[in-house]
Amino acid sequence: MSIKRGDVISHCGASQWGVGKVTEVCATWVAIHFNDGIVRKIVSSHLEDLHPADPKSFVPQAVVEQKLPHRALVPKEKKTTRKAVAR
Repeated sequence: MSIKRGDVISHCGASQWGVGKVTEVCATWVAIHFNDGIVRKIVSSHLEDLHPADPKSFVPQAVVEQKLPHRALVPKEKKTTRKAVAR
């Protein structure tokens, strides 16, 4: 299946995502905005899991901003100076 920007597709392995619209095509991946509001990047090796869908079934929702997990702050240890080590 040839995939281009604007195509409406569904992912056979993740029906819970709903139908998606291709927003960006790259040599190694495809970005798809799914009905659940998340834009996912599908690696080109998994493109065979994508199938054409009815364009009327794509109901766009606002894109959910995907944030990286927040790392806990660890207090830094104070470095010793040469003078402190010499004593």
